[in-house]
Amino acid sequence: MDNVVVLIVGAGPAGLATAACLSQFSISYVIVERESCSASLWRNRAYDRLKLHLAKEFCELPHMSYPVDAPTYIPKTMFVKYLDDYVERFNIQPKYLTSVESSTYDNDEKCWSIVIHDMAKSTIVKFTAKFLVVASGENSAENIPMIPGLQSFPGDVMHSSSYKSGKSYSGMNVLVVGSGNSGMEIAYDLATHGCNTSIVIRSPIHVMTKELIRLGMTLVHRLPLNLVDNLLLMAAKLIFGDLSRHGITTPKMGPMILKSKTGRSAVIDVGTVGLIKKGIIKVSISLT
Repeated sequence: MDNVVVLIVGAGPAGLATAACLSQFSISYVIVERESCSASLWRNRAYDRLKLHLAKEFCELPHMSYPVDAPTYIPKTMFVKYLDDYVERFNIQPKYLTSVESSTYDNDEKCWSIVIHDMAKSTIVKFTAKFLVVASGENSAENIPMIPGLQSFPGDVMHSSSYKSGKSYSGMNVLVVGSGNSGMEIAYDLATHGCNTSIVIRSPIHVMTKELIRLGMTLVHRLPLNLVDNLLLMAAKLIFGDLSRHGITTPKMGPMILKSKTGRSAVIDVGTVGLIKKGIIKVSISLT
């Protein structure tokens, strides 16, 4: 049985940030990661054209800024390099290929009992920890719904986490199911690579520019959320016009309140709306 003050599950940005902060206070910790590297979602399961959707001042990890010449919106490769430098600077040493099998809290001893599986050695290790930090990510598990006829579909079917680029799909008919940030940007990437692209939009969404979101995140420190939302919605209407005629409807709650209450983010437009308006990307409305 190994004892530690804090056990961190996940070596993505949140887990690494937690480790760095603990090290600043000389608090002992162990960080475990089921993949073979840190930030595996960013390295292995993100499309090529991805950039951080938020301005860099909102995406720095504690105690380490981006280089002074870094662009406002950090590309994927630069963000991964930043995380690697972060790991080196704070001497973070995750236990890779290690998964958590179970965790229980002992009310009498006031500690966690955690069972760890070292996949490389095929061994089980037990830890006790005063604190357990779960930093496994909100988007770490892919979900492909059971759609009637999908199993007999003769074409390729993939989750967005496996998508890299539209280069190999040029000239093909491609349907993107889902109109969140990944779906909308993948649709844009496919269309600009010459694919006949359609996208299914099921739920109302807020469409914003990167600059509007940056403005909103700055204003929320000084103004009430509902006032910030009203300003963002007016600005978005001026920029994009009435999108309902193109199959895009708006939620009842404003973008900032919706994010704070449900966790749902606004869609940051990278050019997709313009292609929808031109008919280059076709919108299919889902009624289910």
